[in-house]
Amino acid sequence: MIEIRSGKIRDCSVTVPGSKSYTHRMLIAAALSDGICKITNSLQSEDTILTSNALRQMGVTVYSEGGQLLVHGTGGAIGTCGESVYLANSGTSMRLLTSVAALGKGIYRLTGTERMSERPIQDLLDALNSIGVNAYSMSKNGCPPVEVEGGIIKGGKLSINCGISSQFLSSLLLIAPYTQKGLDITVSEGPVSRPYLDMTVDVMSLLGINVERDGYKRFKIEGGRKYISGDYMVEPDSSQASYFWAAAAVTGASIKVKGINKFSRQGDVRFARVLESMGCKVVYEDDGITVTGGALAAVEADMSDMPDIVPTLAVVAAFAKGVTRITNVAHLKAKESDRLGSVANELKKMGIDAVATDSGLIIQGGVPCGAEIDTYNDHRIAMSFAVAGLNIPGVFIKDEKCVQKSFPEFWNVFGDMYKR
Repeated sequence: MIEIRSGKIRDCSVTVPGSKSYTHRMLIAAALSDGICKITNSLQSEDTILTSNALRQMGVTVYSEGGQLLVHGTGGAIGTCGESVYLANSGTSMRLLTSVAALGKGIYRLTGTERMSERPIQDLLDALNSIGVNAYSMSKNGCPPVEVEGGIIKGGKLSINCGISSQFLSSLLLIAPYTQKGLDITVSEGPVSRPYLDMTVDVMSLLGINVERDGYKRFKIEGGRKYISGDYMVEPDSSQASYFWAAAAVTGASIKVKGINKFSRQGDVRFARVLESMGCKVVYEDDGITVTGGALAAVEADMSDMPDIVPTLAVVAAFAKGVTRITNVAHLKAKESDRLGSVANELKKMGIDAVATDSGLIIQGGVPCGAEIDTYNDHRIAMSFAVAGLNIPGVFIKDEKCVQKSFPEFWNVFGDMYKR
């Protein structure tokens, strides 16, 4: 458990690590590419390391050299894998690699933690089955662990439900070039978290694959193609930037997150606009975005395109005047924790009236008090509620090491804001 030191923080600039979402996708595309890829500024965290290790189990050479990740592409030839692939509670790893396994030979078993065994994946399995891949939930409950039989994938037309996660579609998109006929995918429901699909398409385009699309409802990719090897860079993570912009919001400081601009395909960059609507000043520059805190007012926010920011916004809302309503994020119940229930519970501990609805949160802003915050082994709960402790004494974060999942250096960077 760690105590957050309250008090004035300085105006400062912050550097956050590479995007977790981009790192996962770039690792997989590089692993399937036609040669050696050098990836700079990749995130080295618990989740991305799980993806790297899984790819190694599947016969891909991945190693670090001089601050870069070097990935030896296999041209889509995935090796056999006798042992189960353990992916802990990395939902991104599980969903993206389930389709990658379909390109291999033999049987692949992908397993995880107890919480992972509660996170839905059936819609992806159904889509894979519809194009001839034998993939199923080993527990027969629509959740991991999963078993996938690799082989030649003909491809063709299919439909997929993305009402729970856009990662199901991203998973199929990433392997589409390695099918015989390509994939012509129609989205029957959703997708939620649409910017993550933009990131997937962006990575594919960077590595030489054209994706035809009709908004978010239809995607078409030719088969018999390969990702092109080369040198690639991962942009800083807007999700991690949110904690420092939120810190500015609740303390009145000016904090610049370097390396991120408003043209990023990461949906979470739009959090700066939400803070602006709450009363903060936002300055967009080519080399970063600066947020300066002000008198905070409640907002109504549809967060369907930036669900990872919901805990961060909820903490800021606790300090805002009025009732904040966060909507269209029902799928957060199936994340690392039930993020709607978890956030509401911890805000109540701080004396804030918060209600988790079927699809969002209702938060009455007020004067929060200190509390011991349970993190539910959820990195985003830990980092979000740390922000509250900057403005009020007596905030303790339990199981603070859970930030290893996405931001191993978080506590060091967070602490630097106090230094003068």
